[in-house]
Amino acid sequence: MDFVRVSLSHRSYDIDFGGLTAVGPILASFDRVSRCVVLTDDNVSRLGYAAKVAEAIADAGIDADVLAIEAGEQSKSIETAATLWETLLEVGADRRSVLVAVGGGVIGDLGGFIAATFARGIRFFQVPTTLLAQVDSSVGGKVGIDLPTAKNMVGAFHQPLGVLIDTQTLQTLSDDQYASGLGEVVKYAVSLDAELFDRLEANVAGIRARDPELLRRIVAICCRIKANIVEQDEFETTGLRALLNYGHTFGHALETLSDYSLPHGLAVSIGLICAAKLARRLGMIDAAFLERQLALHEALGLPTELPRELNVNQTLNVMCYDKKAVFGKLRFVLPTALGQCMIVDAVDETAVRNVLTSV
Repeated sequence: MDFVRVSLSHRSYDIDFGGLTAVGPILASFDRVSRCVVLTDDNVSRLGYAAKVAEAIADAGIDADVLAIEAGEQSKSIETAATLWETLLEVGADRRSVLVAVGGGVIGDLGGFIAATFARGIRFFQVPTTLLAQVDSSVGGKVGIDLPTAKNMVGAFHQPLGVLIDTQTLQTLSDDQYASGLGEVVKYAVSLDAELFDRLEANVAGIRARDPELLRRIVAICCRIKANIVEQDEFETTGLRALLNYGHTFGHALETLSDYSLPHGLAVSIGLICAAKLARRLGMIDAAFLERQLALHEALGLPTELPRELNVNQTLNVMCYDKKAVFGKLRFVLPTALGQCMIVDAVDETAVRNVLTSV
């Protein structure tokens, strides 16, 4: 699969698979690009990926500036956004400029938010370099920043011009970063694609060895799953897109309480187990389902247990602030069968509390 098409009328775009240098010809194919601003973080910058992208853009005849910010979730803030708005003015960005986000989920979310708001909206392009960003956050146009008490609470829907995925960048990820992406891959498999779950079970050794061709296939499958849902519910108005949040109500709370020291995908991994245990308590799945999910997590080296220092009351309070909550009532995406899930509103707090004290 060389590309995945995200069909959204005039906002349609391709997710291309290839080397980083392909970004130059792709951007040159778009109409009236005055200049590109490449946004990255200091970790990705040290690996040389942003410079390689900027050089490819320059080789295509487009001026390119590189802006590097501090790596980490703390950079998804209003303070960083304000600094970047001012910097875009200083480098001469205008309505014909394209912001190119090169990095993980933080850079994609933040870069997309800056693009959505600067000059009332400029174009942007995604070059995700982490597994989590490649399979999830770079696709679908959700962009935003965090508030101190709530992740991704301020943002917009702003579709990219396109996405370029080079799975060779996954070879330089730390073990935690790589596992973080696998948490999102398992999310897709458990909640939306039983065939993908079977594929993961059958290829544990290759996944853990980071086999490039295997990863390319898995990433493409995840992108196609997400594209199918985004095409049907771009602005999350029907509830279908919310199915992508399996494990995230628990996971986002764990991230927030750890002050984002717990990576997103690892928090989601724990959240997936919490959600499955909640579904088990509610009689929605059987014990065999839960055991199979636990076995895959353990085979892939993903965490399954809550932090020992977890404060249950604090966790419940943070979960009530989650943007998926409705009128302060807890709302979860829970599995009903392998590859199937549903939204469950107004879940009894006692059941949630029991899960938080047992995982």
